[in-house]
Amino acid sequence: MYPFFFFAPVPVITFYFSRANIYSYFLLQVRSGVDCPTQSNATQVALATVRVLQHTVPVAVPGITFLSGGMSEEEASCALNEMNKLDTVRPWSLTFSYGRALQQSCLAAWKGLPENEAAAQAQLLVRAKANSEAQQGVYVGGVEGTASSTNLAVANYSY
Repeated sequence: MYPFFFFAPVPVITFYFSRANIYSYFLLQVRSGVDCPTQSNATQVALATVRVLQHTVPVAVPGITFLSGGMSEEEASCALNEMNKLDTVRPWSLTFSYGRALQQSCLAAWKGLPENEAAAQAQLLVRAKANSEAQQGVYVGGVEGTASSTNLAVANYSY
């Protein structure tokens, strides 16, 4: 099997929400560890992630939200796209809560200068469209941004 890091303890969260009869969105980080010598591709991550979710998350949960977890903007979009295009049972919406992976190209284009605002806004539209398509499973990849391939991992980052 492939090495994956699951940030949130899904069974514990599932139990808590089940007992309270409350269902909400989950916030998860799923990917190979940054220092892992064997990096899994987006399809492998998607298959393993959705399989774990199918076995642990109740169908009453309306959606599952993913962090970018230090992936580049492009890696994060591709990972989300692969999960959403799987031909399998997915009773929940799979979506994103990307911060760095949505904003990195915008910030790189802006550089804190007022004259770069339009360029930064254009970068945001590019990344937002890419992630919107990824959420629908129709993203074809390759959308370049000012920093779309920049690895955003931070060593020893703690949530």
